Amino acid sequence: MAIIITDECIHCGACEPECPNHAIYENGTEWSYADGTQLTAIEMEDGSQIDATTTFAPITGGTFGADGNEYFYIVPTKCTECTGFHEEPACALVCPTDACVPDPDYVEEKEELLQKKIWLHAE
Repeated sequence: MAIIITDECIHCGACEPECPNHAIYENGTEWSYADGTQLTAIEMEDGSQIDATTTFAPITGGTFGADGNEYFYIVPTKCTECTGFHEEPACALVCPTDACVPDPDYVEEKEELLQKKIWLHAE
């Protein structure tokens, strides 16, 4: 299961540097699979391949946190819940408002998360 940042977020930024997969971005920031990973190409669902440096639009779509500021978001296809790095998701451990919680839309078993980590970091 990936982690999601809820509207309890106060935009402190503590979570972003803690992510070993570089899956956390400030709202409004484009993201790519290459950021913080060893990926060079990505196979899409239709079988086509794209360069891993291809940028994608922010995921949150302008959602605002508890303090009225735009908050951070997590790319679920890059989130491994820190499996293979830490015992618990690092973002959740450092979040002062408990805004980093499991995302019910992205449920994955530990083995799936470990395989995603291996894929992201070319291990």
